[in-house]
Amino acid sequence: MPLIAFASPKGGVGKTTLAAHVAALLAQRGHRVLAIDLDPQNALRLQFGLPLREEMGFLGEIVHRPLWRQATVETGHGVRVLPYGTVDPLTALETTQALHAEPELLAGPVREMLADPDLVVVVDSPPGPTPATGAILPLADLLVIVLLADAASAAQIPVVASNRWLGRGRLAARAGDKAVVVLNQVDLDAPLGSAVFDGAAEALGTRLIGAVCRDEAVAEALADKRLLLDPHDGPAAEDLRAVADAMAARLRLAPPGSQAKRRGSFSALSDWGLR
Repeated sequence: MPLIAFASPKGGVGKTTLAAHVAALLAQRGHRVLAIDLDPQNALRLQFGLPLREEMGFLGEIVHRPLWRQATVETGHGVRVLPYGTVDPLTALETTQALHAEPELLAGPVREMLADPDLVVVVDSPPGPTPATGAILPLADLLVIVLLADAASAAQIPVVASNRWLGRGRLAARAGDKAVVVLNQVDLDAPLGSAVFDGAAEALGTRLIGAVCRDEAVAEALADKRLLLDPHDGPAAEDLRAVADAMAARLRLAPPGSQAKRRGSFSALSDWGLR
C-alpha cells in the first residue's frame, strides 16, 4: 500500500493538520492507516488527541534502532501514530546528523511498513529539505506539498512548480513527478487569496489537487482535541474530505478488504505483529 508524504518549503502552513485529517478520513473509509511524525515539534500526536505528557516516540530514538511496531500509539480515530517523541534540541540535532550519515535508519523501517499490503502510511515531514524527508522520498507514492494562499507561499509557487526546492538531479526529478499541491487557508473573498489561488492553478495545473478554505472551526477543533471528520462540521471539513478523495483517486486506492472494514480492527495487536 502507498506512502503519502506531506511536506512544505516553509513551516506554519497547516501541514500537520492536513496530514492528520487525511489519515483519519482514510481510516474512516476502512483503511488501516499508520501516521508517522518526522518533525521534532512532535505535534502530530496532538491532532489525534494524545496527551501532552505522552513522551514516547520513534524518530527521536532512531539512533538506538527502536522497533517501530512497539512505538505505535493507538488513537480513537482508527489511526495508529508513530510520534516523533519528546526530545531536547541537541538530541534532535543528533538525529538529523545520524539520518544524514545513514538514511537507512529510517528508510529500512518504512520499507518494512510498506511491505504490508493492507497498510496506508501517512508521513508528516518537517519543513524544508531535511535528511528525514530525503530518506523517505524514494519510497513515497504521493508527495503532498502544502502552501498557504499568502504572499510568502506565492513566492514559492514557481520553485515548487519547477521542483527546484527538492534539490537537483534524478532523485529530485523523480520525487517531483509524484508531487501535488494543496493550498490551505484560502479566502477567495480577499484579493490576495484569490490572486494566489488563480496563480497557483495556472502554474500548477492538475498538480493543484485541492484547496482548504480559511475556517475558524479548524483551530477550534484542535483546541478541543478533535478532528473535523463530518462534512457538516463546516466548509473546511468539506474541503478536507475533497482533498482526501482526490488523493485516494490519484493513488487508485483499492476498497478496503472485509477485515479492514471491521470497526476497531487496530485493537487486534496481531494485525501489527505485536504479540
